[in-house]
Order: sequence, then structure tokens, then C-alpha cells
Amino acid sequence: MNTALDDNELELQGLARQITARRSTPERLAEIEESADRFDRALWSELAAAGLLGAGLAEDHGGLGLGVVGAALVAAEVGRTVAAVPYAEVAAAAITLARHGSAAQKEQWLARIVAGDAMVVVAPVQSAVGLRMSDARLSGTAIGVPWAHVADAVLLVVDGAALLLDPQADGVVAARGETTARQVALDLAFDEVPVEQVGSAPTVSFVAECWLTLLAATQAGVTDAAVRMTAAYTSEREQFGKPLSTFQGVALAAADAFVESRAIEAVAMQAAQMLDAQSMDADVDATLAVLTAAWWASDAGQRCVHRTQHLHGGMGADITYPVHRYFLWGKQIELMCGAASSLLTDLGDALADRPLAGDAVHLPG
Repeated sequence: MNTALDDNELELQGLARQITARRSTPERLAEIEESADRFDRALWSELAAAGLLGAGLAEDHGGLGLGVVGAALVAAEVGRTVAAVPYAEVAAAAITLARHGSAAQKEQWLARIVAGDAMVVVAPVQSAVGLRMSDARLSGTAIGVPWAHVADAVLLVVDGAALLLDPQADGVVAARGETTARQVALDLAFDEVPVEQVGSAPTVSFVAECWLTLLAATQAGVTDAAVRMTAAYTSEREQFGKPLSTFQGVALAAADAFVESRAIEAVAMQAAQMLDAQSMDADVDATLAVLTAAWWASDAGQRCVHRTQHLHGGMGADITYPVHRYFLWGKQIELMCGAASSLLTDLGDALADRPLAGDAVHLPG
């Protein structure tokens, strides 16, 4: 599959990079981390003004018409600056609503999401703990839902259904927590809370796959920036009168991290392209591509941020130095994607269920 970007995609990438690099500086991030919501509203407003919150939506819905690929390109730039905004969570929810939501749900949410006036976030699939449905009402608990504190609605997968609910509705009790990446997350306890179903059974697979793909794209940005920061640091830092980058052990570790970051980018973009192709051809199955991207984001992603932090030596442990945020984001995305061993099991199951063409099975990437 050709993952080269066309002119529109390159323009989108450049605009997202320009905005996030200007707005999401280490100084700004330190300021946001001291705020109650830990949410960069100014950056979110600028992304909305530039149309980037609708990158993945069709023009009929007020978007830019660039599909999951467009959303993935913006997500990567958010990851590149570890910006304090819920781009992957909101973009995955918006694309799901656009493709599978009812006419009323699209009318209620999409234009407002694109304008930055409303926020719907996807809850991690692993958040659901003992949730149960009865007569369109939900009871139980969802653990550790990032960004629910600033969301107007949460898109949650429960018992094979994708459900929309108001995190501030009567019957919801929220307990505040903090993720590995220092984001605010809520434990939400539901007591007969009314919910809306989004789409049918295929919606569940799509929302999970879209969210995983955008997480992988975010990880591509995180790891690429971490590698570049490490290259600059080891080229300037000297030991025994020579730059650290000239030592073989340093060079090899940095090279491994670079390869991992490029692989994460390649498989994330391939998964995004497969999801877009799937929307036009029901015979296309993006499952293998998405699981491959999630595995690379989890396994290679955490390994890459470990390497880059380690190569900073003592500076890597200094929380006033920017590289530590990339380590935390890399670990957070690993947790959200799921354990690498579990993802490999899912990938093996998907391969076992896939009809064989001749005697060969070709993995994406």
C-alpha cells in the first residue's frame, strides 16, 4: 500500500505542525499542568478555527474530507508536541458518529465538535467494569476515562453496543484521578443513567479500531519527537572530549529508536488508510492493519521512549526537562493500546479467522 501523502494531506500536516509547535511549548505545558483541568483550551480553539477538529469528517459535516488519514496526521502532530488536548479521543468519536450515528446524533454533535463548541470523547475499551444495561439505562462503573471532566458526552462500548451518555447526568458519580501522562481521568459510577445507542454491532468494532489507529498515530509523533530531541542532545553533550553521539553504544541505541519510530508511523498510516478504504468497500477488513499498528505503538513505542530517556542520562530523570513528558506519553499510550502480548493474541486470532488466499498470509506493514 502506498502511504505517500498527497498535496492536501501535506498541507494539513504542515498546518497542524505549525499550530502545535507554536502553541504547545514546554513553558506552556508546564503552565497547563498547574491548571485544574490540564486542558489547553487556547490550543483547542485554534485547532477548531483552522478546521483541524474536522480533519477526519466529510465536508457535508463541516469537515475537511480527509478521513481517518487526515485525523491521524493531526494526531501525530499533537503527539509530537505532547499537547494537552484530547485530539485522538474526540476525533475517533466524531468519525464514528459521522459514519454510524443517526441523523439526529449527527445533527446534534458534528458541527459543534468541528467548531470546538462541544466535545465527545471515546472511553478506553478497558474502562468498562461490570457495566450492565437495562431498558436503555446503564449501571456499573467505568474506570479511568481521560478527558471526561471536560466532555459533553462519552462514547462507551458496553456489551457489544456503542453508547453515548452525559458524564454529568443525574445518577453519575465521578471520582477524579490522574493518568500516567498527567491527564485528568474520571472513574464514573452509573446508577440507571439514560444512554443512546450509536449504530449497530459493527459500530463497536469501528470505534475501537479508529481510536486505536489514532492512538498509534499519536505515538508516531511522540516517538519521532523523542528521537529527534535525543539526537540533538547527544550531539551537543560531550564526554571524554567527544560528543555522546560518537560512542557506538549511544549511536546504536538511537538508531534502534529511530527505526521503531518510523515503523510506528508507517503502520499507523496504513491502518488509517485501511479504515478509509473500508468505508468505501465493505469487503475491505482493516482489523489486521489496526492490530498491527496497535502492537507497534504499544511494544515498540514504550521501548523507544525508554531508550530516548535513557540516552539523556541524568537529564532524562529531570522533570523540568522536556523529554520526560514524551516518556510519560509513550507509556500512557502503551497502556491504552493494551499489552503487547494481548495484542499479539488478538492478531493471531484475527489471522486464524481470516480466509486464506492460496497458501500465503500477508501481514500489513
